Amino acid sequence: MRKAGAVFEERACGTLTRAGLKLLARNYTTRYGELDLVMRDGETIVFAEVRHRVRAGHGDALASITATKQARLVRTAQLWLAAHPQHAHRACRFDVVSYDGPIDDARMNWLRNAFDAA
Repeated sequence: MRKAGAVFEERACGTLTRAGLKLLARNYTTRYGELDLVMRDGETIVFAEVRHRVRAGHGDALASITATKQARLVRTAQLWLAAHPQHAHRACRFDVVSYDGPIDDARMNWLRNAFDAA
């Protein structure tokens, strides 16, 4: 499963980079969780969560970002900003890049500003 996750993280990183975002960090891990991709979109820091679901029996990949998961992402993002004070003044947003379907034929959806940090 980790191998598939790495494949989709790489795909997402490529898509976001081609859209003009700059990669700052990958797989930033703390005791609260992990940030898949930390990128810069102009003056905005983007914390991008990458999700994949083969089947939608329990909802699509986007639906897997629960309130608990969001809170973990926000806390981890706060720690990343504290560790990188040169970016602490920048606006931030949380994006979700989701893939639904089999690895070779997954449908991508990039939801910018998927949820708020509040």
